[in-house]
Amino acid sequence: MLELDAFYMAKALQLAKLGRFSTDPNPRVGCVLVKDGVIVAEGFHVKAGQAHAEIVALNNTDNVQGATAYVTLEPCSHQGKTPPCCDALINAGVTRVVAAMQDPNPLVSGRGLEKLKAAGIEVVCGVLEADARLLNRGFIKRMTEHRPFVRSKLAMSLDGRTAMASGESKWITSQAARADVHQIRAESSAILTGINTVLADDPALTARIDEAVEQPIRVVLDSKLNMPLTAQMAKLAGRTLILTCSSDEAKRLALQTVGFEVYTLANKNGQLDLQDVLSFLAEQQINELLVEAGSLLNGALLAEDLVDEWIIYMAPCVLGVQGRGLFTMSGLQSMADKKSLCFQEVRAVGPDLKFTLTRP
Repeated sequence: MLELDAFYMAKALQLAKLGRFSTDPNPRVGCVLVKDGVIVAEGFHVKAGQAHAEIVALNNTDNVQGATAYVTLEPCSHQGKTPPCCDALINAGVTRVVAAMQDPNPLVSGRGLEKLKAAGIEVVCGVLEADARLLNRGFIKRMTEHRPFVRSKLAMSLDGRTAMASGESKWITSQAARADVHQIRAESSAILTGINTVLADDPALTARIDEAVEQPIRVVLDSKLNMPLTAQMAKLAGRTLILTCSSDEAKRLALQTVGFEVYTLANKNGQLDLQDVLSFLAEQQINELLVEAGSLLNGALLAEDLVDEWIIYMAPCVLGVQGRGLFTMSGLQSMADKKSLCFQEVRAVGPDLKFTLTRP
């Protein structure tokens, strides 16, 4: 049974991944219904406010009496925007439920599994749990630590430069690497940058891929409210949040007039408190945060150990000693002060290399 459970759970995880561009702020969940060794229905959660994976699967068949339900996350037991999935599984006559992991949401967190057991349903939890946790690491982080999962993306030359001394940086990496970045953007709940990057590049911070995608929220750290009213972000659909520690009401009102959302957060030595920024973004229901910024912000994030995963693209070119570096950091006087990271993956993307690194 364990081998078959893993087989059907792998299928449920494949289904869950189909929602990777659209489910925010909800988790990505898939469900497979199996009866007499045959898959009778499948479903995945598409979008917040719409039916959960279990309900989609149940709606795709009328014959689940005695079936086993494979779900990548514990079925919910509370009334939210949709009714409890536990009740639907019980009423449908499912006799066995296999979950990949317990729901980290305090509103559920084991209650769904207990409700199923109380109804006489056999419950198994923990099948392919590592895969399920990886798929929803942002949702888990937000529920358990009240902060998003943070990834930072950087691009550099062979000699570790991100731009020429003038700031010119288009393009260090290849079209293949840039296409890969758009996939990461599409999977992200929000993209964060600093005001210096906006002033230098006027970025759109949108995900441009061939599939339908919920565009990530744009977040700009702007301590002194220097955001131009003419920035292209003001012309784009969707939310752009400007986080500041400035009390300049005139600037705030001007920015709000052109469509920006402006929020004042705590400051730390005259700059935004990055810990407070992450807590605030969790309150905005952001699961996965992608950082696309310069050396100052990346240096500050590295110094405070706030990035969960670094993605660095390295191009086979040299920009020279005058080029700009990856991180601006002070206080590193000796090798004992160095910041160490661990390689998780190295692979080729077109002519470039993509490094994925985490904390030790």
